Amino acid sequence: MLDAYIYDGLRTPFGRHAGALAPVRPDDLLADVIRALIARNAFDPALIEDVVAGNTNQAGEDARNVARHAALLAGLPESVAGLTVNRLCGSGLAATLDAARMVTVDEGQLVIAGGVESMSRAPFVMAKAESPYSRSMPMFDSTIGARFPNPKILKQFGGDTMPETAQNVAADLDISREQADAYAAQSQRRYEEARADGFFKEEILPVDVPQGRKKPPLSVSEDEHPRPGTGVDKLAKLPAIVEGGVITAGNASGVNDGAGALIIGSRAAGEKAGIAPRARIIAGGVAGVPPRVMGLGPVHACNKVLQRAGLTLDDMDVIEINEAFAAQVLGCCKQLGLQGDDERLNPNGGAIAVGHPLGASGVRVALTALRQLERTGGRYALVSLCIGVGQGVAMLIERQA
Repeated sequence: MLDAYIYDGLRTPFGRHAGALAPVRPDDLLADVIRALIARNAFDPALIEDVVAGNTNQAGEDARNVARHAALLAGLPESVAGLTVNRLCGSGLAATLDAARMVTVDEGQLVIAGGVESMSRAPFVMAKAESPYSRSMPMFDSTIGARFPNPKILKQFGGDTMPETAQNVAADLDISREQADAYAAQSQRRYEEARADGFFKEEILPVDVPQGRKKPPLSVSEDEHPRPGTGVDKLAKLPAIVEGGVITAGNASGVNDGAGALIIGSRAAGEKAGIAPRARIIAGGVAGVPPRVMGLGPVHACNKVLQRAGLTLDDMDVIEINEAFAAQVLGCCKQLGLQGDDERLNPNGGAIAVGHPLGASGVRVALTALRQLERTGGRYALVSLCIGVGQGVAMLIERQA
């Protein structure tokens, strides 16, 4: 069991690939959020032990420990350390759990947990020559997916792309194109309803994007990826990514840019600063699954976490399963005994609508789940993400009155 508290959280808007946030470096994106979060809370920055940030790419401007760079750019004291965590799509939530563990074992009163990804700015990466005068030049786009894969891994576990893993889930569990499209339309609809109600305003920090010397900065204050009005009729017209399959661009998450951060601390730290905690982190867990069905990782991680907390799925008021793919979420639902239209499941839409900047998504689902508990007066929320190469991560939180 964990004993750590979430005091506050913020995130940037999530931008489309090559969209409004593309000109902003990932370390600057994360620094902006941390700076604003610290400024609006009365905690002494000198008491922060560490900044733990999830990041998946780490091949370009986010290399060499983006958490440490963001902490320095945010103006935190040099005494505050930085650690970058890479659990692929689960990195932001893994960072949050690492922060909670630090607090639980009294190795820090306050820790900033965060995540960031600029998929727009992810570079191409090129291997060194294997021999003198070689004319071979292997190159990979580091935006998403494997680069320089180990042939032994490919031979033993295959080399399925992310859409192919989702198609495997759909085939194994008899999930149809119609079901996947219906779920995707639901995500878009729920997101738009929440946006129209003003739900996201309190969690989004507007980002000022430079436009050159002759124009003022562009203030980006809303998520770019959602497509309101997207229904099953439009989705049905999209071609399948995997030939003959159910996965399309419309029932999958996006390629996005964004950052988020949470203040994690002990109860004593809050009492000292006169700040009440918003949620308690009760338990966390990870699990491995076959890489070919990586999307089912949340099932096993969620079951572990529920068992550790002594609770059941029926006790949950909010359930967030990151929407890497509609078919993947529906596969998890089948194995967890949930219905895809359960009102507790991703009640404000998910990554199909809002987008999935890999390292930041774990922080987003945790923050959104917490705010949904506050909105509805619920007590418990379970949040989880699937992870490439076959893993799942989950966390259980309890709202504090």
